[in-house]
Amino acid sequence: MMNLDPAYNYAPENIRHIHLMGICGTGMAALAGMLKRSGYRVTGSDSNVYPPMSDFLADQKIEIENGYRPENLNPPPDLVIVGNVITRKNPEAVALSQTDIRYLSFPQALSHFFISLRTSLVIAGTHGKTTTCSLLASSLYHAGLDPTFMIGGIVSEFGTNFRLGEGSYFVAEGDEYDTAFFDKQSKFLHYRPQVAVITSIEFDHADIFADLDAIKRSFAKFVSLIPEDGLLIANFDDENVREIAAKARCRVESYGLGQSCSWTFKNQQTSSGSSSFEIFHNSQLWGKMELAMAGTHNCLNALAVCIVMDHLGVSVNAMTKGLARFKGAKRRQEVRGVVDDITVIDDFAHHPTAVKETLASLKQSYTGKRLVTVFEPRTNSSRRSVFQNDYVSSFDAADMVILREPIPIEGLPEDELFSSSKLAQDLTRDRKVMAFSFDTTEKILELLQDVLRPGDVVAILSNGGFDNIHNRLLEQLRNMTTVSFAK
Repeated sequence: MMNLDPAYNYAPENIRHIHLMGICGTGMAALAGMLKRSGYRVTGSDSNVYPPMSDFLADQKIEIENGYRPENLNPPPDLVIVGNVITRKNPEAVALSQTDIRYLSFPQALSHFFISLRTSLVIAGTHGKTTTCSLLASSLYHAGLDPTFMIGGIVSEFGTNFRLGEGSYFVAEGDEYDTAFFDKQSKFLHYRPQVAVITSIEFDHADIFADLDAIKRSFAKFVSLIPEDGLLIANFDDENVREIAAKARCRVESYGLGQSCSWTFKNQQTSSGSSSFEIFHNSQLWGKMELAMAGTHNCLNALAVCIVMDHLGVSVNAMTKGLARFKGAKRRQEVRGVVDDITVIDDFAHHPTAVKETLASLKQSYTGKRLVTVFEPRTNSSRRSVFQNDYVSSFDAADMVILREPIPIEGLPEDELFSSSKLAQDLTRDRKVMAFSFDTTEKILELLQDVLRPGDVVAILSNGGFDNIHNRLLEQLRNMTTVSFAK
């Protein structure tokens, strides 16, 4: 085990061959595709080479080595990009440390090759980054500004999480997670923000941040990067965001539902998964918008996008058309299928606040229907007891809650692990919500087979694949319907 030499942490002038370690991660695969389309020879290595990323990379004609080995660096590439998944014990990283090959982290590479050539529009915050980024990228595209973007989720408009545009703007999802094993600062500190949005600031990523103050320090550094002629768009409904925004040296535009916000919206109407609302700027009616998404939080995300686009000189009419045409982001209240009037929805929510907001918007959108929620704690934070009590109030909008016991974090004491069975007990006792917990996905599917009835909405919340539960449930429902008709 060795450390990489900081003297080699830069991009050389003449680059032909770039090698990516950890290439099958969502962001790394997208970066590989962008580099390939930019004319570089791209290779990569990973220990988890399987669809869909392996298929995507094969379509891009990118060579992948299955497994990390020193010989993957022979012949030596001109540059190595080291993914966040790589540890200092990784045999390929150890081999890299014994060479003079130049290397970058994923955020450094994204900044060097793509962001530095454009005006950087960064969406940051604990919640709403992917949806807000997707909405901004889509709206800019429909306004004829042809942006480049890199986003943490698939934008339905384009069927991908990245795009190389001809326009002058780069839309980046500003992740506060750490950069690499050799750089523990947040990724968004590499993204050169000219215009930035902060949607919210809460405690998260308990595996790398000690407390909320540590997260706020990172956001304060991010805000300090915005130049004086830049713009910070801040959700002033969040007291932590207000605190950090006060440190900005650039102009600040506030948004939210509070009276102190210069941008707000009123008269929100929700119907069949869509919303309409009126935007007010400095108490004056500014425009009327329609959005094919439900929930107050999504209206706030759209409001932030409108402020960005107003700053860029986009007309209100073009914004209205762009928002109305937005098709959503994958895994954000995404309807995966409807069988026998049972709607199966996939959502990425995992933080207690995100779970609460998502379920509230679904309940509002599907008025009068029973909301059955299936939740898998899968992140490093959600599998820790740090949010054990916070989750108790997150499921109030649900009529039934089914919880998957998380895979324990190796080496973490039992009293620091999250317990789905305890949450189920607390929900039933304290919130009067019918709740169950199971240690396998198979048992969850068995219960769903017994309890679901026409008209139900099933919201499946997880930031992972969840054992393909969405497709398995839909197939199970189709089989049940076939049997019912056969009788």
